[in-house]
Amino acid sequence: MEANNQTQYKPAISFRSVKKSYEQDGQTYDVLQDVTGDIQQGTIVAVLGPSGSGKSTLLSMCNLMRTPDSGEVNIYGKEVREWNVNELRRTAALAFQSAPVLDGTVRDNLSLVQRLHQSQLYSPEELASFTGLPPELLDRSAKDLSGGQRQRLSLARTLANPSSILLLDEITSALDPVSALEIEKLIKRQHQEKKWTVMWVTHNMEQAKRVADTIWFMADGRLLETAATETFFSNPQHEAARDFLKGGTR
Repeated sequence: MEANNQTQYKPAISFRSVKKSYEQDGQTYDVLQDVTGDIQQGTIVAVLGPSGSGKSTLLSMCNLMRTPDSGEVNIYGKEVREWNVNELRRTAALAFQSAPVLDGTVRDNLSLVQRLHQSQLYSPEELASFTGLPPELLDRSAKDLSGGQRQRLSLARTLANPSSILLLDEITSALDPVSALEIEKLIKRQHQEKKWTVMWVTHNMEQAKRVADTIWFMADGRLLETAATETFFSNPQHEAARDFLKGGTR
């Protein structure tokens, strides 16, 4: 999906003073604290940081899986809560680590976008081929897939959308290194062809180096550093980022 003339000069994704807290056992936990930043159209941003730093929460706000307590999340300059939710999720498609599978076959799962939106970029066979799902799995129950196969299925469902933004949350964490590289190459190739904007949460430092134009580093619910990928890894500015890269904080 191409950005229209009204959005082409706006950041694909922007966060403005975004805050999010959760209540648990009578205590308040600040998951996101005053996050502000822009992701430009056509770029790949890898979001790094220790576990619990708010990366996945921030990502999920881009297509209304969660909403901020205060602040704004904008897609092409329009606040997410002003979008029609179906249109938003066609525009900004999310694939995540532990995506649920639907009852029925793998083919049924891969036809979901067609059923919901009456449009789909690729057939189930093409989606399976893109993501390395063996074709003989198409008519098997999706509930029988392994963890790695479920991650491939989640990504395949995301690619079925006519999206211009991809939101990827640890999508290769259950894959072996060779399979993870195949998925990276797929995303990079499709990104180059379709000019996607990609926001990619990962714990894999080498993956971030390979795929990202820009790094966002988060810790304790704050966006502490943004930099070109090579700059971040060679000369991080924030002490928490330096500790993270040394392996002191994971």
